[in-house]
Amino acid sequence: MPPHTPARAERTEALRLLPGIRYGRVAMSRHALPFVTVARHIVDAGGVVIRIHRGFGYHTALDGAVVAYEAGNIDTGATEVWSVQFVGEARVVEPTGAQLIRFGPYSACTDGERYDPVYLRVEPEFVTVHRFSGVPQDPV
Repeated sequence: MPPHTPARAERTEALRLLPGIRYGRVAMSRHALPFVTVARHIVDAGGVVIRIHRGFGYHTALDGAVVAYEAGNIDTGATEVWSVQFVGEARVVEPTGAQLIRFGPYSACTDGERYDPVYLRVEPEFVTVHRFSGVPQDPV
């Protein structure tokens, strides 16, 4: 693919926007049904590394599967709202020390149990960035 195609530009824009938001949602198929869970993410070397709670067991459904990921500044109160979506194959990875520092600390507990992180790398494909301008503020 030539370096200046719209798809490449959209991917570049998405990877530029994502670091401004810490959490997103990863969607997968589980028992042939769609399922979504929250994930912490960082952008690293042209891909996205996500952190989820191992205790849910979702990483087993995600590893090797094509997943969808979405994150945006929707709940920030901004009048210029954006949302990034992409699909790609997820793989369980062992994060580097530098990646762990960028992720920062995690919750002590999730649903009453000790948080046990697991990390997956997703190479974004079929990237879409949606922008909404002049978004009205919520009434006070």
